[in-house]
Amino acid sequence: MKKLLLIILAISFSVIGCKQEKKQSSEPSKMEMVMAVHDSLMPKMNTITKLIGALNAKVDSTETGMQYEAAKKDLQAAHKSMMDWMQSFGERFDHEEILNGKELSEEKKELLKEEEENVKALKQEINTSIENAELLLNEK
Repeated sequence: MKKLLLIILAISFSVIGCKQEKKQSSEPSKMEMVMAVHDSLMPKMNTITKLIGALNAKVDSTETGMQYEAAKKDLQAAHKSMMDWMQSFGERFDHEEILNGKELSEEKKELLKEEEENVKALKQEINTSIENAELLLNEK
């Protein structure tokens, strides 16, 4: 009877342990969330390039032409912000930390919190510059 009770307890703990492990691994880490934002922004770099070309063709010395110039500069700034963010992120975290889930030190966890805020601001800058350029191009 004791043996049966021990076996049942051992199986119960194993099942509980597996469920808890699955729960933890099914939730994305902060690194995965930051990288997901980055991954969602990468295709927009091509959109930015196309919009810059479309705006550049309309830039002139008129008031409307100056609006195109301003929108073009916003897009260029957003593109540069993305490149700068990627370079900075790559300097702060190594390949194993970014792609393979290597455990982060406490210092790196704090850096990742900063990067999460930075990538959110970057997303806002990119989306706003694209939206503004598209609106300008579609209304004129």
